[in-house]
Amino acid sequence: MERQLKLFFKFLEEDKKVSQNTLQSYKRDLKQFRRYLEACELHYNRVKEEDIKDYIKEMQEDGKKASSISRCIASIRSFYQFVLRNKKIKEDPTAHIQSPKIEKRVPSVLTSKEVELLLNQPKDVDLKGTRDKAMLEFAYATGMRVTEIISLNIEDVNLEEGYVTCKNGNKQRNIPLGKMSLKALKEYIEEARSILIKSEEEKALFVNINGGRLTRQGFWKIIKYYKEQAHITKDITPHVLRHSFATHLLQNGADLKAIQTMLGHSDISSTQVYMQFQDEGLKDIYKKAHPRA
Repeated sequence: MERQLKLFFKFLEEDKKVSQNTLQSYKRDLKQFRRYLEACELHYNRVKEEDIKDYIKEMQEDGKKASSISRCIASIRSFYQFVLRNKKIKEDPTAHIQSPKIEKRVPSVLTSKEVELLLNQPKDVDLKGTRDKAMLEFAYATGMRVTEIISLNIEDVNLEEGYVTCKNGNKQRNIPLGKMSLKALKEYIEEARSILIKSEEEKALFVNINGGRLTRQGFWKIIKYYKEQAHITKDITPHVLRHSFATHLLQNGADLKAIQTMLGHSDISSTQVYMQFQDEGLKDIYKKAHPRA
């Protein structure tokens, strides 16, 4: 099994080009499964459906969450599909295994009025206010993850064409910027960032008051502060802005595939730049559907 696992991990990394986080998840799940097989004195290519069910039962008895068990099953299934293709087994023991039901939590979403109230809180009367306004407008305009936003460099933004290039591992996507976000971003870059940075060598798009790259925690604190200023009772995180971005686009008639592309969801798994701005159709979708475009 050790050899097959190494080949499988190599396949995931080099052929499927999964992210390091995804690869580590596969490794954790499958190494844990291998330990179970060793304890039961089972060889991987003699595992039956009943053995997989026994393993699921053990995970449940150990108090593992349904979501964790589902992920483990998905990892094991992928491994067995791989060895089946390579003719190391004749039947996939996971073929009829069903994952435990996961309660789907409805993501928290702000109304358009709540978004407007939140985004109107930062006042561009000082450097911090100008930066915060640009950042909140940007987060809602792009639907980007907080890690993606704080990882952006100044050259990732094309103010002339009105889009940002988001790089996430081997994947890259271009996301349109609405006129309100562009206006706030230009003001921040020209009037605040240029003063905040201590060196021209600083690459970060969004910087803290000391001129260094803004942290994830810093971003969360800023959102929490303005949420309280706006007297909004809902819990607001960077991910809530992301959910709101997607929901409002969908409510306003945007195509689901276009939204998935802008969000960079894992089911759109291409390493090439899959949204080019020669495609005016996608720009039009954004302009028509985004509340602040």
